[in-house]
Amino acid sequence: MDQKISIKIAGRTFNLTAPTPETEQLYRQAAEAINKRFASFTRSHPGKTASDLLSLVALNEAVIRLDMQREIDLYKSAEKQLESDLDRYLKDQTK
Repeated sequence: MDQKISIKIAGRTFNLTAPTPETEQLYRQAAEAINKRFASFTRSHPGKTASDLLSLVALNEAVIRLDMQREIDLYKSAEKQLESDLDRYLKDQTK
């Protein structure tokens, strides 16, 4: 059942609909992470506009996501190699 929620990001309130309690929790956690990063950039880049700071937050989060995707791809590749090695080993054992 959809749940109407309000979250605050960089001082602005956004009304959203969360289809599940798990999604609501993710929205709230994401908003908290964004606000923490926004506060950090506010301290380290004084004088920048909120728009500039939010752009830096978005860039930072995108870099993190892309790095994590790269790691996942490396693990998938290693997993495929291990499966191939195991299959080859097992075939050799049945000969």
